Amino acid sequence: MEAGSQDYYRIKSTLSLKPLVDFWNRSTPQPGTAQAMLQESIRERVAKAPELVNPIEDLSILERHQDLVADLMTAVFPPAFWDCEVIGAVVPFTLEPFYVSPMFRLLYVEQDGTLVGPLDTGRGIFNRARLIRFYLLVLSNLYGIEREFEYPMVRTVKDPDTGLDRYLKFRPDLRFVEVHPLPGAPEQLTDIQRQQILNHLTEPEVLCEVLPPMFFRISGFTVIHGVDVTQSEVLAALQGDLVGRESMFAQGGILKVQQKLRTLFCKPDLVTGVAAIEGDRVLLMNTGCETTCSCFFTGSQHFPVSEFEGSVFDRAIKQGKIIRVRDLALESKRTVTEEEFLAAGARSLMVIPLFYEGNPVGMLHLGSPHPGDFGPTEELLAGQIVPIFSMALKRALTEVDIQVERIIKEKCTAVHPSVEWRFRKSVFEHLERSGLGLKSELEPIIFRDVYPLFSATDIRGSSDARSRAIREDVAEQLMLGLQVLKTAWEAKPLPILGELTHRIGVYLDRVQQGLGAGDEVPVINFLRQEVEPIFPLLSGAEQTIEAYEEALDADLRTVYRRRKDFEESVSLLNERISGYLDQEEAEAQAVFPHYFDKHQTDGIGYVIYVGPSMVENGSFSELYVKNLRLWQILVACGFAWHCEDLKRTLKVPLETTHLILVNHSPHSIRFRFDEKRFDVDGAYDVAHEIIRSRIDKATVGGGKERLTQPGKIALVYSRPEEAREIRRNVDFLQAEGFLKTDLESLELDDLPGVQGLKGLRVSVDLASAALAERVRRIAASSTLSAAGVQGAANL
Repeated sequence: MEAGSQDYYRIKSTLSLKPLVDFWNRSTPQPGTAQAMLQESIRERVAKAPELVNPIEDLSILERHQDLVADLMTAVFPPAFWDCEVIGAVVPFTLEPFYVSPMFRLLYVEQDGTLVGPLDTGRGIFNRARLIRFYLLVLSNLYGIEREFEYPMVRTVKDPDTGLDRYLKFRPDLRFVEVHPLPGAPEQLTDIQRQQILNHLTEPEVLCEVLPPMFFRISGFTVIHGVDVTQSEVLAALQGDLVGRESMFAQGGILKVQQKLRTLFCKPDLVTGVAAIEGDRVLLMNTGCETTCSCFFTGSQHFPVSEFEGSVFDRAIKQGKIIRVRDLALESKRTVTEEEFLAAGARSLMVIPLFYEGNPVGMLHLGSPHPGDFGPTEELLAGQIVPIFSMALKRALTEVDIQVERIIKEKCTAVHPSVEWRFRKSVFEHLERSGLGLKSELEPIIFRDVYPLFSATDIRGSSDARSRAIREDVAEQLMLGLQVLKTAWEAKPLPILGELTHRIGVYLDRVQQGLGAGDEVPVINFLRQEVEPIFPLLSGAEQTIEAYEEALDADLRTVYRRRKDFEESVSLLNERISGYLDQEEAEAQAVFPHYFDKHQTDGIGYVIYVGPSMVENGSFSELYVKNLRLWQILVACGFAWHCEDLKRTLKVPLETTHLILVNHSPHSIRFRFDEKRFDVDGAYDVAHEIIRSRIDKATVGGGKERLTQPGKIALVYSRPEEAREIRRNVDFLQAEGFLKTDLESLELDDLPGVQGLKGLRVSVDLASAALAERVRRIAASSTLSAAGVQGAANL
């Protein structure tokens, strides 16, 4: 017979009570005892019923001798456990019961005598486990190979009282099973066979080749003990559901979780709800919120956190412990939330707060229509499911965050942390509308009545310095090329060398007169395309050619000395003051959150927006705006100190100017999704942007002098109250030793489209010990400097 056929794996098995009778015959109870009398009675009765010792094909034999069988089985099933345990006996290596306890029969035996409920492990796996047990029994009884094997066999049935699933693990006991070799069975195993068996003990296909099952017969019976593993099985299933992606949040997923919780708590009427806390929203998923989507956000109902204030849910989160309500109807102080639960039919309630790494992520609530359904036992059991629900909820919230961040990055690129809450709120509302099947785009994001603060530190004359460096580099390269041609002419006076020399002279004259934007490109192209290609042909000019090549930058193939020095100096200066600004800004954010945008060119500029609409909870005071205006002057002092300190180490000494625009009028700003940036909203507010873009060119005295001067801070304003605040701040910082006493009041010349501006200008005391101390301390400080705090208090 082929190994692949079904019959090849069939085990010959017969029911027999002979191993049990032999047990009774071997036992030696104390003479005169009840056990001895029972043993003697059994022996006499078995002698009159020889069919019980022979293989039993017809189970009616057992019915004819049921009293005797019951007495025999007392050796296996103690009478004290018979009425309360799930125990029984089956034909060996089958699922055919012949003697079972009342509880076993109630749960697992059909009317026709067969077992109910599918095997959770699956039929194929069960057969493999059955074969492995069979072979381990054969090997142990006939060939002296002892090995342990434990494979759980779990069956699921409906509890007759609750209608809920119950899980029992069957543990087979093979003590009353005998193995009989049939013709063809080997008496002994060869070393090769033994080794092959040991190497493949869990592979029935291999074992069947060595020891075909048709060579053996099994007789006796298998004892089965059923152990209730409902709790462990449900907890494992819940963990699988909650850990698996989307399982709880897919269509019908919460209903499956609810059914498992009903089984776990043994309450068929239990109702489950899961709620997540996301910012100022509560995302509630319960059986009343069915959806065809598998996203936690769009598959849940959303409520503001404020709706739950004072409720049992609010108390559970704040107290961080499970709260049980014995009867909602008897609660004297019910919030709207409790009223809604009561109206829905819930009488008793258990709210389980969920935390992840110490932070609240949501809650699980269990409701029942029966008062007093949740006691200390249920609370203890609920504690076992907290970790898996907390982790599942945290993962769901993380996925929501990822979805929100993806939309924000797609629509808005990077968003400043101080206003991220507003973008998240807009995205959430967009997702809510989309979840309802409505056409939706992100709503306009506008912050109204915010105060703008602007400041800029520029490198004085950076454009002229850069043009001068370019001009000097180009002139040097032309001079080096000219020297090569003159040396080559002296060695061999070719007319073409004279012509090239003449053209270099023309270019030199142009360069010395000044270069416009891009004027150096034709010069460099001339040298590269017409002068440098003839170098290999020139004799006697090797040293000058070598000098020319050594002067060129290896990557750019041009003379880049002065430009490199200038760019490195600008970069070092920008890095120094930009890093300092970041340190100052971090501390300012800690005092009060505000929108901050920094830009860097030849210097550093920044804009700040602050106002009640930019704070998520709306808590705001103008004191914070005044503090920031004072802070701006302090930062400008720090800039001036750093620039002066760095000047002596720069290859190109640079002078910097410092400008602050003061405006007490609140503005509205709108996020431009097409440009992915904030801009003013409204014609009036545009005027401020125009002023901001032009005041760096402001002059005084009919254009004779620039407003901004090195070592000084220029403050531009337009209203008297703005001037008064500036003077108070300057007076304070002069007293603190940061500013000199040379405050100037200036009338600014009109700019294109801008009239009526005024300015105050004051020098920074660069030699001030107080300023030096503050600047050096700011990197290690976690709050605003003492001067800043005191200044804010003085306002």
